[in-house]
Amino acid sequence: MKAAVAHQFKDPLRIEDVAQPEIRPGTVLVKVAACGVCHTDLHACHGDWPVKPKMPLIPGHEGVGTVVKKADDVTHIDIGDKVGIPWLHSACGHCEHCLQGNENLCPDQQNSGYSVDGSYAEYCLADAHYAIKIPENLDFVAAAPLFCAGVTTYKALKVSDAKPGQWVSIVGVGGLGHLAIQYAKAMGLNVIAVDTGENKLVLAKELGADICIDYENTDPAQHIQAQFGGVQAVICTAASKAAFDSAYQSVKRGGKCVLVGLPNDALPIPIFDTVLKGISVIGSIVGTRQDLIECLEFAASGKVRAIVQTQPLTNINQVFEQMIKSDIQGRIVLTMD
Repeated sequence: MKAAVAHQFKDPLRIEDVAQPEIRPGTVLVKVAACGVCHTDLHACHGDWPVKPKMPLIPGHEGVGTVVKKADDVTHIDIGDKVGIPWLHSACGHCEHCLQGNENLCPDQQNSGYSVDGSYAEYCLADAHYAIKIPENLDFVAAAPLFCAGVTTYKALKVSDAKPGQWVSIVGVGGLGHLAIQYAKAMGLNVIAVDTGENKLVLAKELGADICIDYENTDPAQHIQAQFGGVQAVICTAASKAAFDSAYQSVKRGGKCVLVGLPNDALPIPIFDTVLKGISVIGSIVGTRQDLIECLEFAASGKVRAIVQTQPLTNINQVFEQMIKSDIQGRIVLTMD
């Protein structure tokens, strides 16, 4: 089968013929139709994070396609089913986190396109317990970004505990943020979108943001504090120290700052203000299988749609270059045709 393979950190990926994965107990083989491109894929291929991925590596954790083979012990998925293979490839199922319904915190989890090979390939092996069925009225390209960008932002909004009618700020209107705006509106929240550039702010308004702030022209924290006394929650999808500082300063007393983006810089937290104002700073990493099922249903009901551009798998290195230059509107989805 054809696959995009990383052999050394920071080297271009190679399109190669590799062996098709073989079915093992508890697994299904998926013929990949499409796979979203996430910034995490770029971090994996560059070795940016303290926990390094395996090498060589087939990246990709937003893969969607059709089940073409399954192990004999798999009974809840059938050949021909449309499924997606998310970042959470598998978890142990018996640690305290798994038993409490927080499988995304399992210390023994495996991650698609990181610790195990992912979906930048014509075929991908999935743990049948973690392959999630796609609603029939969602096509593959529309569904792919929801398996990471969608569930990540949906989960972040859930852990923010913001209630319908309250104000939230979404920092960054990129692959994650443009979905966060839509999920927030679908959940009955009032939304402030923070980014720069006319294209992104126009898009944010079209997607339902009530207020858009260009941080190049207006200090978001000062404006939000002056107008609203702060927001109940901020979802920081941007990966920079400056974005975090502004996000933190936007939160009202008793509010929550939810971190999703992963900058390389350390993020010093103002301890005095955090204690005095009762502010919570929370890290949120993807979501559980149930979170994913819920976020897909929002899209299936027409309340959320990913803005996507498609590219063939063979263009992955050009896509990474676009990502490095921040030259992507919404999300790019690779097709395997």
